Amino acid sequence: MHEYSIVQSLVDAVETAVWRTGNPACPDRRDGLSPTVYRIEVRIGELSGVDTELLATAYDVFRAGTCCETATMTIDRVPARWQCPKCSRDIAAGAVLRCPSCHEPAQLASGDEIILQRIELEVA
Repeated sequence: MHEYSIVQSLVDAVETAVWRTGNPACPDRRDGLSPTVYRIEVRIGELSGVDTELLATAYDVFRAGTCCETATMTIDRVPARWQCPKCSRDIAAGAVLRCPSCHEPAQLASGDEIILQRIELEVA
C-alpha cells in the first residue's frame, strides 16, 4: 500500500510549508507560535495509481500526532486528458491515442499528478 508513503510525503510537505523560516505568513518554530492546519486539498490524477479511498483511510490513521491532526483532507480527482503534442488538439476519451489531424501519437496532458494544492491554516 503506497498510499501510506504518499500521506507521509503530504504531511511532510505541509509541515515544511507551515514552518518555513523566513516566510512572513508562517511562523518560525522558535517563536513558540503553533499554527492550526484546518484543511489540506490534494489533486489526484486518475492515472496516478492512487486509490483515493485508501489514501483517505491512510490519512485518517497517519495524521494523529502531526500538524495535520485536526485537518480534513479534500481530494480533487483529475481525469486523464490526452493531447496532440504537435497541434495541441484534445484526443477524446476512449479514442485511438493518435491525433486525427496530424497523426502524431498523443501525449498525456493531465491525469497522472499527485499535488498538494492548498493548505488552510491559522496562525496565533
